[in-house]
Amino acid sequence: MKYDYLIVGSGLFGATFAYKAKKAGKRCLVIDKRPQLGGNVYCENIEGINVHKYGAHIFHTNNKKVWDFVNSIVEFNRYTNCPVANYKGKLYNLPFNMNTFYQMWGVKTPAEAVAKIEEQKAEAVAALNGREPQNLEEQALTLVGKDIFEKLIKGYTEKQWGRSCTELPAFIIKRLPVRLIFDNNYFNDKYQGIPEGGYNKLIDGLLEGIETKTSVDFFKEYKDNWREIADKLVYTGAVDEYFDFKLGKLDWRTVSFQTRVEDTPNFQGNAVVNYTEREVPYTRVIEHKHFEMFGQAVYDCPKTVVSEEYSTEYKDGMEPYYPVNNDKNNALAEAYRQLAEKEKDVIFGGRLGTYKYYDMAPVIEIVLNMDI
Repeated sequence: MKYDYLIVGSGLFGATFAYKAKKAGKRCLVIDKRPQLGGNVYCENIEGINVHKYGAHIFHTNNKKVWDFVNSIVEFNRYTNCPVANYKGKLYNLPFNMNTFYQMWGVKTPAEAVAKIEEQKAEAVAALNGREPQNLEEQALTLVGKDIFEKLIKGYTEKQWGRSCTELPAFIIKRLPVRLIFDNNYFNDKYQGIPEGGYNKLIDGLLEGIETKTSVDFFKEYKDNWREIADKLVYTGAVDEYFDFKLGKLDWRTVSFQTRVEDTPNFQGNAVVNYTEREVPYTRVIEHKHFEMFGQAVYDCPKTVVSEEYSTEYKDGMEPYYPVNNDKNNALAEAYRQLAEKEKDVIFGGRLGTYKYYDMAPVIEIVLNMDI
């Protein structure tokens, strides 16, 4: 019996597509090259804690339709993302808000904060002598000034992209959110949270009743003959790999993690702490229990799991994470997208399949708006 869809990849795009197709009475086979389902949102249970194996994932959206949809699969908790920055042992709240400005300069009112920022911006604008910012460093200095740039942006950004801020394009940081209120909530979205019981509950709910196979390499087992078993293909792998890199290879940034168990119930008091100085090799430390455990529950679980996150240049065999949005890659990606449009009965989706950076909610929104 033939499938209506062969779906390559069981991340949020593939799993949501399969769910919607099943609702429409279609028969799907979902395959994944990893030994588990869920793509990058997969969680591994260690010491009773749901560990975000492929990095911190915090669901946030303003779209009520998307929020209601994911909550119809699994209820989401009330987690609010309030990261902290550690610069040379001193802590600052993120995003930049009145708490940050008080920690940075001792200012207590919005007027004092604005005056300090404007004073520092004026120095940067004067140094440009009338010309436009040519790189990320010049752009950031004209937006928030020297203190915030040097302590909270420069080192973190250089670690993230593997190059100096003077070598990065200005457009990456065209605007920096500055809040003149005491609010540490990183996102402005109305809805925010983590699935109760972890993201595996969401994926399992989406894929319930759907045939799945793990540890399957599409290119070895199905690339040449998929039309014999399915009417259509949904492909969420890397778009350049699908076309055998015939136009050239796209660049990616990737991240790796060093995860360990700490023999304490509370290691850093927050889910995410960014390390913003260049000399600390990792970009941030994630303490996973704080995504789902609050109050006494933190101490009822006697151990904790932390992950150091390292940003690095992608090499073959690694997991690609972030598109590198420079002129060369944007042009190459567009050429691949044009090839993809001509592929008969093939749908390209997700971050890798479109070479576009997406948060989780927009991926689901795209699928919910598709005709299947």
